[in-house]
Amino acid sequence: NTVFQRYALFPHLNVFENIAFGLRVKKIPENEIKTAVSEMIELVNLKGFESRRIGSMSGGQQQRVAIARALVNNPYIVIADEPTGNIDPEMSRELLDMLVTINNLGKTVIVVTHEKDLVDRYRKRVVTIDDGCVVSDRIGGGYVETDK
Repeated sequence: NTVFQRYALFPHLNVFENIAFGLRVKKIPENEIKTAVSEMIELVNLKGFESRRIGSMSGGQQQRVAIARALVNNPYIVIADEPTGNIDPEMSRELLDMLVTINNLGKTVIVVTHEKDLVDRYRKRVVTIDDGCVVSDRIGGGYVETDK
């Protein structure tokens, strides 16, 4: 599943409904939807926001709703396209910490970002691409340079 840079949330739905949307399309039983959505709301630290409309939330809160919506379907891979592009530095760190937690739960998480300083805080694999070519591949702190 993908977490989009501009969130791609439904403004006419509340937090719970946005997260549940894909499950309802798949015709998952309502009791399973309630359980799954509640778990995601807890994971992204939005307990108490279930009834809030998207337009009344901060960018960081909206991004967490988008992450919960992507995760509720239990995907193997989560792709986050510029997830920190529209939020402040503190929220960016919180968001990446959350993505690391999700990764530690066994999910593959791919983050596309231009924020090198933020990425350097984490001892994860970082592939740097320039003009469509891999120019470096860092695993946990050591770099492997490649020819462009």
